Amino acid sequence: MSKTREVLLVGEGNFSFSAALSESDGVGVTATCFQSENQMHRQEGAVANIQRLRDRGSVVLFEVDCTCLKEHETIQHSLFDCIIFNFPHCGRKSGVKKNRILLEKFFQSAVAVLKDNGEVHVTLCNGQGGTPCDSPMREWHNSWQVVAMAAEAGLILSEIRPFDCEAYQGYRCTGYRSQDKGFHVEGALTHIFSWSLPHTVPEKLKMEKTIGKETVCFELPAELSNYMNRDFLGQQSHHPVKTVQEQLLRELKSVWPVCTMNEDFSELVSCLPETPEACDSTLTHSDVYWIKPTDTFIFDQSEHEQNDCESMDDQQSLTGSYALRPSLLLHVQEITQNEDFTPGTLHAVSGLVFQRVPISPSRSPAFHQLLLVGMFPAESHPVQCFQDCLESLLASYGMSFEKAQTGLEQHVWMNSKMLSKFGRIAHLPSFSSALDEDLQLITVSINLDHLATLIFCISDWRLLWSFDPRFLKHFELNPLGSFSPFSLYPPSYLHDISFWMEPESYDELDFHALVREVSCGAVKDVALVDRFRHPHMGHASLCYRLTYQSPDWALSHSQALGLQNQLRRLLPLRLQVTLR
Repeated sequence: MSKTREVLLVGEGNFSFSAALSESDGVGVTATCFQSENQMHRQEGAVANIQRLRDRGSVVLFEVDCTCLKEHETIQHSLFDCIIFNFPHCGRKSGVKKNRILLEKFFQSAVAVLKDNGEVHVTLCNGQGGTPCDSPMREWHNSWQVVAMAAEAGLILSEIRPFDCEAYQGYRCTGYRSQDKGFHVEGALTHIFSWSLPHTVPEKLKMEKTIGKETVCFELPAELSNYMNRDFLGQQSHHPVKTVQEQLLRELKSVWPVCTMNEDFSELVSCLPETPEACDSTLTHSDVYWIKPTDTFIFDQSEHEQNDCESMDDQQSLTGSYALRPSLLLHVQEITQNEDFTPGTLHAVSGLVFQRVPISPSRSPAFHQLLLVGMFPAESHPVQCFQDCLESLLASYGMSFEKAQTGLEQHVWMNSKMLSKFGRIAHLPSFSSALDEDLQLITVSINLDHLATLIFCISDWRLLWSFDPRFLKHFELNPLGSFSPFSLYPPSYLHDISFWMEPESYDELDFHALVREVSCGAVKDVALVDRFRHPHMGHASLCYRLTYQSPDWALSHSQALGLQNQLRRLLPLRLQVTLR
């Protein structure tokens, strides 16, 4: 409590906790109880404790309802660094549902008088909270669901500590079932809550990218808005993805010369539908975010000396279809034809890539990829050398390597328990016959985001994209240490949605994209739980189960339900399906 200045205590039983706390240096205590002063005087030791508080200059208030603090004439004009509620209870023999309602109303009341960087401390008996720290942990429906109740007020669980009653001199627990009896404090836990960032809906981004002589204007797919312009690999960044890249390149430099290329490859590429699969055998046409430009311009220096642009709306594009870059492997030919490209050296390029993928705990629609390209003597068995090197660096993180061959390509897949094929070492056919036939073109492509989650023990890849400053602050203070979550045991909510669709026109990835857009990334997983095809009509019924859970902001039951209802409204309009 040394950092806390103004502390509000609610629901005090005999004021013994408040009196002990008031004797800490630098703590201003406002102690309150629900009972009247006359009722409180009947509690054993209460009169002496009240006098201790007043002697220390603390404020003592009676008949304070903790569910409407903002309405109290004294409290409403104050903001507190910390609000404490020890062993809340509705009184007498009340069930878990009534006590959940008490907690929910208390949290919603407390945030009205809580400072921006304040905390709310709630101490509960062992088993009541409903978190894995309880021993034994109750079934969710039989607990007070304290984290979910706090989420209704925009609070997240930041820490859980054992409640040490002996640390407070003279403290005696009382108030069990509205009697002068103590609660069972053995194994009790103090749950510490802090503010969550508010839930915001990302705005649609209008982008402008230059490809050769063309300037292309387009609207970014709505579900990708939070992934653009984040600069995780920038010079001033402390992001773990950048740290992983720097550490990996540093280790590789001890074996091979490494040249980091400063080429600014556009995130928008111009390619034909078959191009992605030709450059990366793992990609298909449906994996790519194909872009329809809103406007296209061409700059002709010979005719427009003042850098004027001529609209290409009615002209055929110079290069064909546009897409968000699905892989850096699309740039291999450009890299090998660069004047600085030299055999025997690894040339490194990194950047953001985009792939349409189903919602899952392991795959992201946007991630940072590291691409290494080099020409090495065939006699040195470069594919095996790279495998041996990466195995020695990364095997301790639970990765495995799997050899395969596709056509003329020899490659080795990098797999983890959570995500298979997140990296690849490949021997590709050379783009130029002029190069020495004894040299092999080797590429190494790695999903840096997934590697960062493995190395830093980040449980949810969505945390990499968190706007909460507490995420990056951890890596500024401890760049190489394992990540400690700032939001513990976030609640999850299951919602099903079923509809009729036409199998010939339905694209499941469109459904996942809409869920990602509507939920703003709050859906952690989507599972198809039932499928039925009508034997005569031809159309089919699908039922999906959506798991709502946010790793970094307070997602409440009411918010999850609101998002689910929004999805139900938009689904028939966007995908031409019929809800069941």
